[in-house]
Parts: sequence; structure tokens; C-alpha cells
Amino acid sequence: MTASADPVPAPAGGRTGEPEFRHGMVVGKFYPPHAGHHALIEAAAARCAAVTVVVAPSRRESIPLADRVAWLREAHAATPWVRVVGRYDDHPVDYADPAVWDAHCAVFREAVGGEPVDAVFSSEAYGEELARRFDAVPVCVDRDRRAVPVSGTAVRADPVRHWRWLSPAVRAWFVRRVVVVGAESTGTTTMAAALAAQYGTAWVPEYGRELTVRKLAELRARRPAATVFDVIWDRDDFLEVVRAQQAAEDAAARVSGPLLFCDTDARATAVWEERYLGLSSEAVRAAARRPALYLLTDHVGVPFDDDGLRDGEHLRAWMTGRFRAELADCGVPVVELRGPHRERLATAVAACDALLAAGWSLADPLLPPA
Repeated sequence: MTASADPVPAPAGGRTGEPEFRHGMVVGKFYPPHAGHHALIEAAAARCAAVTVVVAPSRRESIPLADRVAWLREAHAATPWVRVVGRYDDHPVDYADPAVWDAHCAVFREAVGGEPVDAVFSSEAYGEELARRFDAVPVCVDRDRRAVPVSGTAVRADPVRHWRWLSPAVRAWFVRRVVVVGAESTGTTTMAAALAAQYGTAWVPEYGRELTVRKLAELRARRPAATVFDVIWDRDDFLEVVRAQQAAEDAAARVSGPLLFCDTDARATAVWEERYLGLSSEAVRAAARRPALYLLTDHVGVPFDDDGLRDGEHLRAWMTGRFRAELADCGVPVVELRGPHRERLATAVAACDALLAAGWSLADPLLPPA
């Protein structure tokens, strides 16, 4: 069999003419999936009546198999004849060992359900041998990475540099979330917005403030003279805050740059619940996530801005202490922001720069012998 020339992918969501092959196969680790992988799958979808994408990582890798399968299914949902299946493949990698080839191919055959494969689509040198073992046509797509100059190795080494090649779901997995917390009128919103502007990325406003506005408006519809001091909070309100805040955060992560700035989170909500109801609930505390960094805005030296939605000037010192205590044992780095805004922003930027400079620690995949 001879290798086919690089095909021109069909328009997104469909293909032109009769399919050339009945069943095509694409195999890879997809560690992580990127635009080159998507182009390869689209090329197969344009020429096959059915395509099976086999996601076959080893268990030593850092990104869960289920996540990779879900990301690829989402990205190729417009081509329902593309099926994505996942199988762990912990066999060694040795392209010169026939027994190793047999072991890998057994995994792939089980993944495709024993269905005959007519074409193997690949961007790797091993594609021809893999096709031969399936008695299929080898189809090479952009092996030199000219059309889409990216690889999984490059993404793992520097996700920031290759951010544009990642789908929204993959970006959300890589995003480093930075949460700004603090007592009332200590500049959390100002800081989150300023950092987002600094890094050209997204930020997530505080849903609790939005809920306060709504509750006060509903109260004033019955009692026009009501103030924020008359608003009553219950456990369900704080659960709503957590759920809405996390939903907004997850949506923003899909369109964010490598850093996402969040004005509060579940740990902060637990402190607010304690303030209003005496104790925080297990449901709210259990919802806490693990961001990459906390920024705590100190209240000292920050004037209290009474905007009609704030009622806790007298509690700011207590709340700062509660935040400090809550964050001390959470296992996440905490940087406290003090002084005037310019000084606070400089401290926050330095912490965020260090976060990016630390990079992402992903385990190496299984590699062939040197």
C-alpha cells in the first residue's frame, strides 16, 4: 500500500462527496489535545464514513484519560460519525520490537471493537507500520507540522506560548486560578479587575454582591425605606452564591488567558456565612476548591466606602483575621496585599509572574529507548 497525499479537510460540520474509506482510525495520547490533533481528526472525518479516535495514554501521565476523551468529543460533536474511545496503554514504547507492537495493537483492536480498519490517519512516522498491521491504507497528515505548528510535547513544555492552539475545554484545565479575598471595601473587586487588565485576561465578579442587590430590591418593593441592614440571609443563599460563583468561574476559564482572576470563592463565602449566621455550613465548606494562589487584601489604610450595599465597617478587622486563619491551612499559597493600591498591585503582579514562571509540572509520557 502507498501513503496518500495530505488531504484538504472538509468544511467544519460536514464533508463533500462520497467517503473514500468506510472506517478510519486515529490513535494518539492527545496529551493534551491541540489544534494539530483536531486537524488530523477532521481530515479523517472528511474521507471516512466512520472514524474511531483511540485515546491511549499510559497511567503515568498527568491529564486524566476521561478528560481527554470528553474534550475530543466536545470538539468534534459536529461530526457524529467520529467516535472517541479511551483505553489505557501501559505497554513500553519500542518501535523496533514486534512483540511491543503486538501488545499496542491489541489495545487498539479492542478499542475499535474488532471492526475492520480501512485507513489509519496519522501525523507520526509510526503511522505506516500501524496501518500495515491493520491491513489498512496509511494516510499521513501534516507530518512536518507546517499547517499547524504545534505538538503535545511543545504544549506541555510551555502552555502559555501555545495557548492559541488549545480548545476552550483544554484551556480551562490549564488555567491558573487566582482568587482575591478580603473584608468589605478592601479593594478585592478593584484588584481583580486591575490584574485582569494587566494580563489581558478574564476576571469573575462577586456573585454575592449581585445577590445582595436583588434581595434589597425585592425587600424595597415591599418596604421602600428598607436598607441593606434589613436584608435577611439563610443557608440556601450561601449555597446559591457558591454554585453561581463556581459556574461563572468555570465559564470564564474557557475563554480566559493562562491566568483567571476571581473576586471571592467558596472559602470566602464560608467566612461570610459565618459572619451572618454564626457558623458556616458543611455544604459550603465542602464546595471549596484549590486555586493556584490566594491574594488577601488587608483592611488597614483602606477607607470604608459606604455604597449602600455594605454593612460591616465595624467587622473589617475581624473578617481580615478570619480570612487569614482560614487560608493558613488550605494548602494554597497566600500573598497579603498591603499599602496603597499601586503597592498592592505590584505585589500581586510579582506573585502572578512567579506563578507563570513556575510553569506546569506534567509527567513525561512513556518514550522509546534512547
